Amino acid sequence: MARSPAAGPAQMVLTASVARRYYLDGRSKIEIAEEYSLSRFKVARLLEVARASGLVKIEISYPGEVDLELSGRLQERFGLTHSVVVDTPDDDIHSLRHHLGIAAAALLTEIVTADDVLGMGWSRSVSAVAAALTELAPTPVVQLTGALSRADGDDGSVDVVRDVARIPGGPAYFFHAPFVVPDPATARALRRQPEVARTFAQFRGVTKAIVGIGRWAAAQSTVYDAATERERRALHRQGVSAEVSGVFVTPDGDTPPTALNDRMIGVSAAQLRAIDEVVAVPYETVKAAAVRAALRSRLVGSLVTHTSLARALLETDTRTGPGTADVG
Repeated sequence: MARSPAAGPAQMVLTASVARRYYLDGRSKIEIAEEYSLSRFKVARLLEVARASGLVKIEISYPGEVDLELSGRLQERFGLTHSVVVDTPDDDIHSLRHHLGIAAAALLTEIVTADDVLGMGWSRSVSAVAAALTELAPTPVVQLTGALSRADGDDGSVDVVRDVARIPGGPAYFFHAPFVVPDPATARALRRQPEVARTFAQFRGVTKAIVGIGRWAAAQSTVYDAATERERRALHRQGVSAEVSGVFVTPDGDTPPTALNDRMIGVSAAQLRAIDEVVAVPYETVKAAAVRAALRSRLVGSLVTHTSLARALLETDTRTGPGTADVG
């Protein structure tokens, strides 16, 4: 392993500890910075050193890891462009996201070309994809949603776009604005800001995108957690069961306009549906109904998921009776 002459054992131990927290424990950069009394930029630099020096090596070991039979069944059943089902335990959520991130990163490396424009929604699974990505064709990368504050203090949306764009060295289109703002007037004003308007203008050129799928329930959607209780109830009354990058979806795949959309800064249903291929990275079997809703909506055309959720999707589809193989 190559070492800088100034890198002594203490620095190497710190670098290894930070890398372990980020790549294996799934901690955010802000959490790590607080734990080790470092700046966030220092944490980012140590992670770069860990990968550049060979201290961290990301390997995709497909034999025994991708369930080819389940992947094929899921692809055929739902008419997916791409389907990757990872055979991994789901009892540890950080490990699960880590393995799905690796698989989705490998898929993006394979399918994204220099002719594409890559859009990035934000979710914990998308963040895991960005962390695992090491190679990408030279392509512009576009932020699709504003920032959402989380309990760990890490919004991640701008970082994800910047980190991914650095890999091929292509342009990054991003903006500093919240995903959900206090009122529609603020949302309208922010959408007119040059940085936001410049990024939104790129949406029409996005050809591939990576997103998460949220279930409209507490702790199952970052948008749900950011909404007011009144808004949550209103969307339940509208039949909303899922959200894809802030686009709300009913079980039959409708994407109704909502009052909450008026105070959100992000991609619309029409813009998301116009993208040639949207890859979703859902996890947890409790989200099976939400994933089916997203598939019915035609917002999502490819999946990277895990065995237990894939089986739940197939079982749910079977139980709904004849004529349900076409999710449109």
